[in-house]
Order: sequence, then structure tokens, then C-alpha cells
Amino acid sequence: MIFASDLKLPEGPVVLQDGSWLVVEGARGSVTYISADGSSKRIIARTGEPNGLAVDRNSVIWVAETRPPALIRCELGGKFDAVLTSCGDEAFLYPNDLCFGPDGALYLTDSGILGDDFAPGGVVRSDYASLRLNGRLYKINTHTLAIEKVDDGLQFPNGIAFGPDGDLYVNETLTGMIGRYGWKDGKITTGKQDFGNVINPQSQFPGIKGPDGMAFDQDGKLYVTVYGQGDVTVLDKQGAVTERIATIGKLPTNVAFGLPGQKKIYVTEYERGVVEVFKVASDGLPLWT
Repeated sequence: MIFASDLKLPEGPVVLQDGSWLVVEGARGSVTYISADGSSKRIIARTGEPNGLAVDRNSVIWVAETRPPALIRCELGGKFDAVLTSCGDEAFLYPNDLCFGPDGALYLTDSGILGDDFAPGGVVRSDYASLRLNGRLYKINTHTLAIEKVDDGLQFPNGIAFGPDGDLYVNETLTGMIGRYGWKDGKITTGKQDFGNVINPQSQFPGIKGPDGMAFDQDGKLYVTVYGQGDVTVLDKQGAVTERIATIGKLPTNVAFGLPGQKKIYVTEYERGVVEVFKVASDGLPLWT
């Protein structure tokens, strides 16, 4: 079922406490508010070419901005500022997705290549599969804006989420792999370990395909949008594929659960410019804020 339409490259869905939603629209360059019934929309801010967002407990919106690359702090009233553009002397290239952790820090993926270099003129370059990128994972204190690099050398890191086991999960679009970082006593304790791969070898869609945004349910299943494959692939606690939920278009970009009790996922999709909604077996794992 279509929840909202007439969106221009939507990403980063987040549900608010009253059931309304926030998304970013890359082609409109906006953070966009959607009413709880999906019938109306309004632009909160035009930041450039945003790609992901997260909302903290004070209703501050944190935006992964790609043009120019930055972490943006945005208020629901529309005021926004680019608060970080680098980690020390390492400039951001493609801030992609972000989430809060149990330590209160914000975790941000940077895909490791400028947007114009990866997709000149808006078209993904034909040799994308052979690129060796320096994708990064950052940890940010949103109060002091202190930033540290957690990992690098990743192949277009994209979706990011903390699981019910407390570990941090990050996917790589160019490999199809979901990676897991161990977590203990408030900090990451292990390097990235392979968890599961979402690529369907039977998929015939030409061009790039790979994982994008993702979210856990309360039962520990991981829902992963697979761009170019046209589905939300579901992995169990061991990382095995259990289900593939077909989307209306071939370019789903992100997934989020609705309010507790709804047992629904909301999926942003580029090709049709929509947010789709699907009934599922469980509610979502509560997000850290």
C-alpha cells in the first residue's frame, strides 16, 4: 500500500511520536514532514542534497548531507546549521546514514567517495563494482561535536543500526554484506565481522544493487532495503535470508517501523517516489535517541 507519493528521491524515514513522519528528499534538497495519514507534506528545510536523518530525544533532526558533505543540525521550525564537515583534517565525502547508540553518541556512515565522482551527472559510473573506496564509520558526541573515526576502508558503507544484542550493524552497498561490530560496556570492542549478505543472485535488474537502509524488529530480525533488487530482504538472528518483500519499484532506499502496536514497516523508494507500507509480524526495535 502507498502511504505517501510525489516524493523526489526519498530517504531516511523517521516516525514522530504523533505518527507523523520525516523524510529527506534528495532531488528537492529537503527535509520533509509528512502527516500521520500520509495525505499532506511540507518542506521543513532545504539543506542541499540530504541522504539520511535521525531524531534525538529533544526533537532535533540530524541530517547526513551530501552536497556539500556535512552533518547538519536542524530544528523542526526549519533553522539548520552545518555543524561538522570533517573528522580532523579528513573531510567528509558522502555522509550517508546515521543512528544513535546506547551511549548517546551519533554514529554516521560516510560512503568514501564524492557523489559527483560516484555518479557523474546523476548516473552511477559503469565501473562501480571495481572501485576501491575508503568508506568510514564515525562516532559523534552531539553535545560537544567531538568526532572520532571508528573504522575505515569500507566499500560504500550505507545503512546502520544497533541490534537487540547491543551490537552495531553496518552494511556495504558494493559487497552486499552486513557487518557487525561487537559492543560491550558502552563501547565497540571488535572489528567488523561478516553477518549476512542480502544480494539475490537471481535478480536480473541491470546496474548497481546492494543494501541501503535497514532496521531491526523486536524479534531480532533485520529488514534491509536492497537498492536495485526491488525488495526488503529479511535476515534472521544468524544472518540467513528468511524473506524478500517486493517493493513497487526497483530502488527502495530505506525502511523504518511505525509506532508500537502497528506492526508495519514504511519503505522509501526512488523509482516511484513513494513511501510504501507493509504489514509485518512484529513491531520495530525501539531506536536509541
